[in-house]
Amino acid sequence: MLDNASKKQLAEFISPLRGHVASLLRHTVGSVVIEHAYQLGNATKKQELLMELYSTELQLFKDLASMKESRLVDVISKLNLQKGSVSRYMASVIQPILEKGIVDHTIIHKVLIEYLSIADKTSAAEIIQQFSGPLLVRMIHTRDGSRIGILCVKHGSAKERKKIVKGLKGTVGKTAHFQYGSLVLACIVSTVDDTKLVAKTVIRELQTILKELVLDKNGRRPLLQLLNPNCTRYFSPDEMASLSLSISSLNAMGELEVNRETKSLKDEESSDKDNSGRDVTMAEADGSASSETLQLVEGGKKDPSIRRQELLVGSGLAKNLIDMCSENAEELLRSNFGKEVLYEAATGGSGGILQQTLGDELNALHEAIASVAAESKSEGSEKEHVLENFHSSRTIRKLVLDNPAFAATLWKKALSGKCEQWAQGHSSKVICAFLESSDAMVSKLAKEELQPLINRGILKLPEKKQPANEG
Repeated sequence: MLDNASKKQLAEFISPLRGHVASLLRHTVGSVVIEHAYQLGNATKKQELLMELYSTELQLFKDLASMKESRLVDVISKLNLQKGSVSRYMASVIQPILEKGIVDHTIIHKVLIEYLSIADKTSAAEIIQQFSGPLLVRMIHTRDGSRIGILCVKHGSAKERKKIVKGLKGTVGKTAHFQYGSLVLACIVSTVDDTKLVAKTVIRELQTILKELVLDKNGRRPLLQLLNPNCTRYFSPDEMASLSLSISSLNAMGELEVNRETKSLKDEESSDKDNSGRDVTMAEADGSASSETLQLVEGGKKDPSIRRQELLVGSGLAKNLIDMCSENAEELLRSNFGKEVLYEAATGGSGGILQQTLGDELNALHEAIASVAAESKSEGSEKEHVLENFHSSRTIRKLVLDNPAFAATLWKKALSGKCEQWAQGHSSKVICAFLESSDAMVSKLAKEELQPLINRGILKLPEKKQPANEG
């Protein structure tokens, strides 16, 4: 009926549910109908269904559902409700639902997130304790569900985090392929201090399907989080906001938290960019708005660099990942998602984490990429050469600019004496990268062969990046 209803009919169906939403959500079958209506409803109808789960006052007055304010803290503030009273009522609604294990629905995830935004320390800790285990796996496929998962990982005790990680056993690969599940895994590898457990449960399962993960938009993200933590190239602003969530009542760094009840109007205007409606602390590492890596709230006590070293290098993940990249260099270069993992691995990861212990493997990877680039240009081939393909040429160019060791390997193996044939089209950008490099040795390596091409007008550098001395 709901699937085939018109907008008017859908509205007429949802309205009579008012006053029965909480009781139906406690019913295994009834909750499915409420969830379906919630999924199909517009913003106003969704708000109408949610309101009665917040407070008895909101349940009595239908017009309140049409309020512009959608966040619970804003509704409480506007209507001057007692936060403690609302929190107690919500707890009485939520607990019977959780006791029956009905946690798969997005409407329940939404209610839980709103509840955690107002809950006191004890109440919030109780929710985290309840979800620390296999129950959480059933929730992290939705946006709000994954946010609850992230909050549980961040604010849970060592014992609770252990239960969460163990609860993922056997489902890690599947979870990594979900957009929101991959965020929870990224949070786990960035937060949980028990690296032996994470390596045994999470990393081990990821290693069995490395190539599959690297080629998948979501699956690669736990790997990218280890290679280059919190990089905004790989996570959207909304996902970065999710990874930076914290519960103000449980936040040890409370003075750094945005307190939505006392903040000024100026703060409120600036926070409009974050539509998540959560208390979010996001400080950039260098204070620059253009920084690609953001410093997020850390939940673990262990030094992040040590945790990362143990999970990425100590577990054997990095070696297996580099070996897989070497074996599949051409396929990854041509892949929209795989090329980014290949780039991070070939540069040695953020901070050069792979270079100290895996130098030989990285050299082998550089050789593998250079070998693909060294293949002769075939006129009749349907497949573009990697130096002429839009995506792969840009990845190789970026590697030349950012990694002198790779640049030297590529030059010697693929480009020396052959630059004239690559001086046009996308491949010319790879050639030009040698002269644009900030590393003097790289530019010196290529200048003798490239300068005559520039002088003859065969190779054209971007105007602002002409070498200072062309003689």
